Amino acid sequence: MRVDIWSDVVCPWCYVGKARFEKALSGFPHGDEVEVVYHSFELDPGYPKDLRETSLTMLSRKYGMPETQARAAEAQVAGLAQAEGLGFDADRSVGNTFDLHRVIHLGREKGVQRELLTALNQAYFGQARQVFDRDVIIEIGMAAGLDQAAVAEVLDGDAYADAVRQDEREAAELAISGVPFYVFDMALGVSGAQPGGTFSAALDQAWARRG
Repeated sequence: MRVDIWSDVVCPWCYVGKARFEKALSGFPHGDEVEVVYHSFELDPGYPKDLRETSLTMLSRKYGMPETQARAAEAQVAGLAQAEGLGFDADRSVGNTFDLHRVIHLGREKGVQRELLTALNQAYFGQARQVFDRDVIIEIGMAAGLDQAAVAEVLDGDAYADAVRQDEREAAELAISGVPFYVFDMALGVSGAQPGGTFSAALDQAWARRG
């Protein structure tokens, strides 16, 4: 069985949803027979490559939130993340994620996609690191098992750009307008950072559907 997940590196709900889904998968009797594939989805594909601003500033600017409201929104997600045993730093920066998605495709090709995405999540949300910077991406990629030269080659060229765009075209074809979004065996869709029980039920249902 296969589960396809569309997400973005800077999406806090994707961060929480990943933890909840993985806990459900760890308790699924057929978990070792489930392939999980993460797909690219840019929340803000037009975000300037060289712009850095805090997530609080971005929320205030993009959604017209007063700073107090932006902090309250962050605090809500922080509480959910912490309930899953995850670190969460509200002072992290926001940046363009296109290059990160390209490197995540490299991770998939090399068999370390989950490890890479987990490391990026921990660095970004838990430690507020500048995961948009070349040297930091290379360091995190190496820690996840990628070759330094291979990551640098991706970042210095346009490798996997078409793969990112293909993921996003497929999301559009599936009418996915927000993330995280989970597709179980291309038959059952689940939207959002749902409770673990919802993911468990979806895994059971998708497995039963296979007969």
